[in-house]
Amino acid sequence: MIRYDLICDKGHAFDGWFSDSEAFETQAKRGFVECTTCGSSKVEKQLMAPRIAAKSNRKAGTQPMVAAAPADPRLQQMMHMVRELRRHVEENAENVGDRFAEEARKIHYGETEERGIYGQATHDEARSLLEEGIEVHPLPRLPEERN
Repeated sequence: MIRYDLICDKGHAFDGWFSDSEAFETQAKRGFVECTTCGSSKVEKQLMAPRIAAKSNRKAGTQPMVAAAPADPRLQQMMHMVRELRRHVEENAENVGDRFAEEARKIHYGETEERGIYGQATHDEARSLLEEGIEVHPLPRLPEERN
């Protein structure tokens, strides 16, 4: 079993237990995970600190260190906005993958139709695009993408 700290689109925090991370994703996509306060099915995982088991050779009488993810409502709102930005881009632009720099140049110089794109570019590729006057913006990475 895995326990997640969850938050709905209205900012209500609660927790949920799932057999594994895939079970949460499946249930959330189908609208089966609902806020315990307002019933909203727009629910996301919050940032969480990992649970780490205490060492068996720890000195007697010492207390384990405890860490908690910040529950600052401003941070929660910011993460919600970043997720909405990512969702909007993914729904309204074409993912060109590692061809991003090439496709951005083609669009800029009128070699292909103008459209919204997103993908991957190295730091040097992004810098080169900016130096050519091609406007690009990095999409913030989400915490769950780093796990």
